[in-house]
Amino acid sequence: MTEPTRGERIRYRFDTWMSKGTIALIGLLGAATFAFVLVLALIVWALPLHPADEPEGDFFDIFWGNLMRTLDPGTMGGDEGWGFRIAMLVVTLGGLVIVASLIGIVSGGFDAKVEELRKGRSRVLEKDHTLILGWSDKVFSIVSELVIANESRGRAAVVILADRDKLEMEEELRAAVGKTGKTVVICRSGDPMALADLELGSPHTARSIILLAPEESEDPDSVVVKAALAITNNPNRREGAYHVVGELRDPANLEAARLVGRDEVEWVLANELISRITVQTCRQSGLSVVYSELLAYEGDEIYMAELPELVGHDYRATQLAFVDSSVMGIVKGDATLINPPADTLYEAGDLLVLIAEDDSTIRSAPAGTPDAAAIAVPTEEPVAPERTLVLGYNPGLAFMLRELDQYVSPGSSVLVVADVEEPGFPALENLTVVFRRGDVTSRRVLDALEAELADHIIVLSDPRLNAQRSDAKTLITLLHLRDIAERAAVDLNVVSEMLDDGNRELAEVTDADDFIVSDKLVALTLTQLSENKRLADVFDVLFAAEGSEIYLRPASHYIREGEEADFYTVVEAAQRRGETAIGFRVGAQAHRSADAYGVVVNPRKDERRRFAADDRIIVLAED
Repeated sequence: MTEPTRGERIRYRFDTWMSKGTIALIGLLGAATFAFVLVLALIVWALPLHPADEPEGDFFDIFWGNLMRTLDPGTMGGDEGWGFRIAMLVVTLGGLVIVASLIGIVSGGFDAKVEELRKGRSRVLEKDHTLILGWSDKVFSIVSELVIANESRGRAAVVILADRDKLEMEEELRAAVGKTGKTVVICRSGDPMALADLELGSPHTARSIILLAPEESEDPDSVVVKAALAITNNPNRREGAYHVVGELRDPANLEAARLVGRDEVEWVLANELISRITVQTCRQSGLSVVYSELLAYEGDEIYMAELPELVGHDYRATQLAFVDSSVMGIVKGDATLINPPADTLYEAGDLLVLIAEDDSTIRSAPAGTPDAAAIAVPTEEPVAPERTLVLGYNPGLAFMLRELDQYVSPGSSVLVVADVEEPGFPALENLTVVFRRGDVTSRRVLDALEAELADHIIVLSDPRLNAQRSDAKTLITLLHLRDIAERAAVDLNVVSEMLDDGNRELAEVTDADDFIVSDKLVALTLTQLSENKRLADVFDVLFAAEGSEIYLRPASHYIREGEEADFYTVVEAAQRRGETAIGFRVGAQAHRSADAYGVVVNPRKDERRRFAADDRIIVLAED
C-alpha cells in the first residue's frame, strides 16, 4: 500500500473539517477571509499603495479598512490613486465572494436547522402522558376519546411517535380531531422499534402506552411486538411496571407477544374482537351501538368503584342502590364476575363494576321500590335452528363461524357467498356451512340466494380494497338487499361491516339493522384499556360466547304490555330471569343516528315510561 501524498492528506483533512457542519464552514470561511485581508493589507502597506495626499497609514488601520471593504463594497467610492484603487478592487471583489458564501452558508445552515426541528427530533419532557407508538386511522378516534377522558384532569398530554413526517401528522390530526381543549397533542418523528427514537416519546414517564399496528406493513404484528420489546427490555427502563396496551392482528402471534410483554402489556386481538362483535350483533340488532356507547367516553362508560356503605348487600340490592348508575358485576380479588347470581355478597375489598356518566357521579342512594304488578310473567322462548347468510369473505370468517356455532342450536346453517376461491372451513358442531362463489354486488346473484328467507344476514367488507372502495361495494349490496326486502314485504335482519365511520350515516338509507365500524371499535377498546387495564377482564366476558353477554330482548318479556314502569321495576324483572338490565332501545328510533339509533344505556331508574311493542331491554345474560 502506497503512502498518502501531501495533497491527499490535505484533501482528507479538508473533507473531515467540512463534514462537521455549518459552524465549521463559517469558521473556515472566517479563516480564509482573515488570510485574504491580511495579505492585501501587507501589499498596500509594504509597496506602499495608499494615496499620496494621505499620510502613511498604520498597518492595522490599513488591515481594518480592507476588512470593511470586504463587507461593504460601497466604501471604495472615494479612493484615489490607481495602485490603491486596483488593490481595493481586489479586496472588494474578494469580499463579494466571501459575503455571498457567508450568506449562503448561514441561510443553508438555518434551513437545515428548521428542517431538523420540523422533523420533531427533540425529546418530549412531559410526565403522566399517554404515549401512542405507531400510526393508523385508529389514531384519530383514540385521540378524540382521550381528549374527552382528560377533560376532568386539567392539563393533559398525548404524545404520538411514528415513522412519519411531524407536520403531516399534525395537519391530519387538526383536520380529523379539531380542537383538543386542555389536552396537548405532541407529534414526534421516529421509529418506535429503535431504542434511541423511542426515548423521544419519554416512555418511562408515561401514564400509559398504546401500540398501534401499522396499516402499510406486510407484517404489522412483528412491528408491534418489537416495539413492546423495546419498552419492556429497555436498558433505561423505570423501576415500576409499565401500563401498555397493544393491537395484534393474527392470533398466532399472541403467545410470542405475551412472552415479550409479560404482565405489562395487555393485547387486543383486533380481528377476533370484530368477529365476536359481528357474530353477537347479527343475532342481536343494535348491539354494536350498545358497545360503542359503553366504549366511548362521550356518554356513559364502565368504571370500577369501592362503595363501603354497600358492604354486606347482595348483588340484587346493589343494583337497586343507584339512581343514575347501573351495576353490572363485582370484582373479587382477581376474579371479575359479570351478572353474578342475585345472592352474591358484596364484601369489604370488593369493587363494583358500574356504568356511569363519570366516576365522580358514582354515589349510592336509598334503594328504589320495584312495582311487582307491572312485571311480566317469565315464559319459555322456543329454540329453533337458524339460517345465516354471509355475503363476502375476510380471513376472520373461520373464527367467526366457530363463534357463531356456540350460539346457535343444532341443525343451523350458514351460506357463504363471496367472489374468491372456496376457502377451508372448520369442523363445527351445530352449523352446516355451504360455500357459493359469486359477486355479492350483483342483483342476479342476490336474487338466487333467497335472502328473504334468512334469519340473519352478515355483509363483510372486502379486505383487498381500500376503505372507501370496500364501503362503496358494501353500500351497493345493502341497497340491493333493501329492495329485495321491500319487494318480498319482509324485514331482513342485516348486519354490515364498515371500515370508515364517515360512511355509516350514508348507509342509513339502506335500512340495515346495524353496522360494525371495525377500526373505531378497536380504537375505543384500546383507549378504554389504556385508561383502566382491569377492564380487560370485563371485555373478555362480554365479547366471549362463554359467560354473560349483552342481549336486546323484547320489552314485553319484562314489563306487561301497556303498563307504565320505572327502570327499578325493569331491573327487578331482569333479576327474576337471572339477568342484569342496563338499558333499553326504542324501536321507533332504531334507524336514526341523531337519536343514537334508539339506544339508551344506563337510564335513570326513577323515570317512568311505557314500552312499545318493538322496544327492547338491554340485559346481561348467559344466553
